[in-house]
Amino acid sequence: MSEETLSPEGQEQKAPARHVDAGDSGYAKSLTARHVNMIAIGGAIGTGLFLGAGGRLASAGPALALAYGICGLFAFFVVRALGELILHRPSSGSFVSYSREFMGEKGAYVGGWLYFLNWSTTGIADITAIALYVHYWDMFSDIPQWVLALIALAVVLAFNLISVKIFGEMEFWFAIIKVAALVVFMVIGIALLVTGQDVGGHDSGVHLLVSEGGFFPAGVLPVVLVMQGVIFAYSAVEMVGVTSGETADPEKVMPKAINSIMWRIGLFYVGSVLLLAMLVPYTVFEAGQSPFVTVLSELGVPAAGDVMNLVVLTAAMSSLNSGLYTTGRILRSMSMAGSAPKFTSVMSRSQVPYGGILLTCAVCVLGVGLNYVLPAEAFEIVINFAAIGVIGTWSMIMLSHLMFYREAQAGRVRRPSYRLFGSPFTEIVTLLFFLSIVVMMWFDEIGRYTIMALPLIIIAMVVGWFCVRGRVNRIAAEREAAGTVAD
Repeated sequence: MSEETLSPEGQEQKAPARHVDAGDSGYAKSLTARHVNMIAIGGAIGTGLFLGAGGRLASAGPALALAYGICGLFAFFVVRALGELILHRPSSGSFVSYSREFMGEKGAYVGGWLYFLNWSTTGIADITAIALYVHYWDMFSDIPQWVLALIALAVVLAFNLISVKIFGEMEFWFAIIKVAALVVFMVIGIALLVTGQDVGGHDSGVHLLVSEGGFFPAGVLPVVLVMQGVIFAYSAVEMVGVTSGETADPEKVMPKAINSIMWRIGLFYVGSVLLLAMLVPYTVFEAGQSPFVTVLSELGVPAAGDVMNLVVLTAAMSSLNSGLYTTGRILRSMSMAGSAPKFTSVMSRSQVPYGGILLTCAVCVLGVGLNYVLPAEAFEIVINFAAIGVIGTWSMIMLSHLMFYREAQAGRVRRPSYRLFGSPFTEIVTLLFFLSIVVMMWFDEIGRYTIMALPLIIIAMVVGWFCVRGRVNRIAAEREAAGTVAD
């Protein structure tokens, strides 16, 4: 959009000021294309596949691949919409910044705190998972679960506070481990199918997709019900948007990273699930055990459990690392506008927003306490609240893009060449899909408790807004008086 336009009378007038996010200032542009590409792939691969797919295969059968495909498609719509907003204006505040631009400060407040709910509870789940994975090895079995959880939190926190480059390097190598493990497994699996080898006495092959009760052995309902867990498995894909404010040349790097997510979802999620279902009958898999460990154990591969346990441990560390990174940036964007505590806006000399990172850690420390009091139930207690945060976050991204599309139609902004296709129908269909996931949670025993807790979350959000509203309005008025369009 040009800086100046001509009025009907021929007088030059300045175009509306571009929205500026005060929370974007002060960051180092230290993330390269190598970092961002691996952060994107790392966000799309986690414990939801390495660990959670086992129980879902046992309940839904081979049709689980369809559930992963459907949810993966909507996850791609979300990141594609976010990608267009990034090309419109790169921001470390990501979707919170865009919610503020197109829906006002209330939108940013809701989106930001839902995201904090997502990652703070996911962080508790991550440190719990890490402690459980480490307990797999006998040498650590005598160490209390809460101690291992605290150590994991301290290690990841230390690396996050050093610099964004260290974060990028950690995520790069975490992603390398996850991708390498999947590639090796898929090569082995395909080789077994091509050569016609049995796996643990089972007659492997494409026929297993339909021979054990059909593609939907337990009916369609179990496939529908597992979608809430599948959605959580994709929950970090939006993280690539937060990196845009610390990425050199985001206009070039981001489209490539986001476009690659789609084929990665197809290859690693849908492809892996189909391969697992063709190697052994779905009835062999069980909840609480990695499906990859199940297959490798059936093959009699020595130390298969040790290797895959290391991989899922890496995935959990990666998730915790990502959560601290993203919430630190999101909270800083919110704080600069008044809707988060002041201390979350502070930056270290190495240009790290450590205030927001420490706030997330404080909630995770409560998780350490939960691991001390209820070690057996800690994981399940928090994971469903994280799912609500994921759906809320993705819904805010789609709503922001819908508002952006309407602004573009009115001629007030210009859409970049990199776009979400099918607007506004894609956004509406995606939002309806997310609503259906929330409705389906009611028919799941654990999910029902989460839905029942929603009124409490809403009440807390309303009370919080009235607490920060005065500061938000004051900061907005100060920026307006200074001639800055607050975002």
